[in-house]
Amino acid sequence: MTDATPHSSLYAAHQARVMAAFDSAMDAAGADTAVVFSGALRMAFLDDHGYPFAVNPHFAYWLPLVDVTDSYVIYRVGEKPILTYCQPDDYWHALPAAPDPYWAEHFDVRVVRTADAAKAHLPSNSKAPIFIGEPLEPAHTLGIERINPSAALHRLDTARTRKSEYELERMRTASRMGATAHNAAAARFAAAPASEYELHARYLEAIECVDSDLPYHSIVALNENGAILHYQRRDRTVPEVGRSFLIDAGAASAGYASDITRTYCNESGLFNDLITSMDTLQQELCANVRADVDYRELHLLMHRLLATLLVEHRIATGSAEALIDAGITRVFLPHGLGHYLGLQVHDVGGHLADADGTPTERPSDDPNLRLTRSLSADEVLTIEPGLYFIDMLLAPLRSSAHKDLLDWQAIDALKPFGGIRIEDNVRVLDGGQENLTRDAFKAVA
Repeated sequence: MTDATPHSSLYAAHQARVMAAFDSAMDAAGADTAVVFSGALRMAFLDDHGYPFAVNPHFAYWLPLVDVTDSYVIYRVGEKPILTYCQPDDYWHALPAAPDPYWAEHFDVRVVRTADAAKAHLPSNSKAPIFIGEPLEPAHTLGIERINPSAALHRLDTARTRKSEYELERMRTASRMGATAHNAAAARFAAAPASEYELHARYLEAIECVDSDLPYHSIVALNENGAILHYQRRDRTVPEVGRSFLIDAGAASAGYASDITRTYCNESGLFNDLITSMDTLQQELCANVRADVDYRELHLLMHRLLATLLVEHRIATGSAEALIDAGITRVFLPHGLGHYLGLQVHDVGGHLADADGTPTERPSDDPNLRLTRSLSADEVLTIEPGLYFIDMLLAPLRSSAHKDLLDWQAIDALKPFGGIRIEDNVRVLDGGQENLTRDAFKAVA
């Protein structure tokens, strides 16, 4: 599937924002030069091949190069950024592509053959330069002593939470790619019995990708496996009965991710009804996204809505408040509402109250919530409520003082279906939201 290139005018405005973010970061760190490393290939132990390369997101923030190792952006305040573009003398591997004019015109591009050759391109009179990235060996720092200073990273992380129009277009593209692939996998599930491996292969085929092109390891879970939150296998066995299908998978455009989850059922009955109700619940949460809303409050709203859903479907009895106070909703939904999304699937800045790095307060009942701050316009985040039937969590509840609040016969009948998760990627607006995921599914229908 073609990954459309945004117009160069969008990129120029984006680069201006990146330069402003780095100006602020360097000012906070007392530096006038930042050197941003793309990253190096990490080799397997005792072998001569590398793990899949993951670019430094701060490098990809500058320009759409996600598969180029040993390269650097060298930026000095007020000057055109330098890109040392590593094209090694190597007949074992394909060389990086030539620079694309739409972004190359905004850099002083200097081709080098090795990473350490970039050292000759550093400004000679820099004031306490800083290095941003992950050096796998000392030479990667080019002799720079200050590596990832927190004062600079806090400002970069905060700046990255608010997306430029270039970044939003990239994420819309990634959303359309993901929606196309989700539709293909769902159609394969509905057509005939299939293994998790076959469903995953159909997903990749639909957007002409390989696994390393995806922003994260896709969750492709049939039946009971849908209750394993980060299920990592792709069973090649076709189950006797394909009751349910949970797929959590995305796509990427120049490093910018989509992160989409859908759940399907081939049988009528309570589980299918629950999927419909969970979709309604999820859309109510999405409708509450807007600037200045505290994401922690949205997370608590999710639990109140889930408690009501459990009562409405007669899985539980009592008031929503009683079920929440007893911890019952967290047995059925043990993860947070979602997270920031961008160049990283679990993007940065979710626990920063301000650019100085002041941490936000995390809810005592949900210490692992990935986003704990008030929302601002042009942030992109996930809304992903779930409902799972997890033995490990249900077992203590069966013998607890609250066991009579639940219909265990209904729960046992639902366990073979695993669980439900529905996830959209949502842009925050001043007075509402843009649902990138729902828009993408409409666009590719």
